[in-house]
Amino acid sequence: MTKQEKVMALHRYYRITKFYAFLKNTAYKGGITILIFVAVLLGLEYFFIDINALLNSLVENYSPRIVFSFFLISETILGLLPPEIFISWSAKSATPWLFLFFLATASYIGGIIAYFIGKLLFRIPSVKFYLEHKIARHIINLRKWGGFFVIVGAMLPIPHSIVSLACGLIKYNFRNYLLWALFRYLRFGIYALVIFKIF
Repeated sequence: MTKQEKVMALHRYYRITKFYAFLKNTAYKGGITILIFVAVLLGLEYFFIDINALLNSLVENYSPRIVFSFFLISETILGLLPPEIFISWSAKSATPWLFLFFLATASYIGGIIAYFIGKLLFRIPSVKFYLEHKIARHIINLRKWGGFFVIVGAMLPIPHSIVSLACGLIKYNFRNYLLWALFRYLRFGIYALVIFKIF
């Protein structure tokens, strides 16, 4: 089979299995989520929160251990606070890259905890019934292309914990989850290059 024939065969497979439709739907919903997230963040900074003052307060009033612990909780429970705030906080430390590594690790571990929370939620009869009877077709697609789903959650401003929770709910392969979730470190590195003003 030639390279072109392989590409055509792969294209047919993705079309038959509706991967393109899944990709389009995910991109559409992800785009809307990103726009909402950015709008909320800008609104908070403009109307309610002085981000720089908040960072200075964190540096002056709280030890790194407390900040890391708080971030771990945030990354476990719905990703309540944007990681960018904590990345900016790490930039003010004496060892910004070491702090960044700790933050990325806390985020990665928070996602793992959220994954197992999802598995526990699946044991609730009403949740299990809904997943198995109401959205079974979507779950099949998510299990099939879950790696893409995890990468999107790891790289984009979509709460990583929600994606991880969903992976646990649908029983996505844990080893594959651990592998694809490593993109979380890449996301923190890319954001740090901007926030630390490397570029």
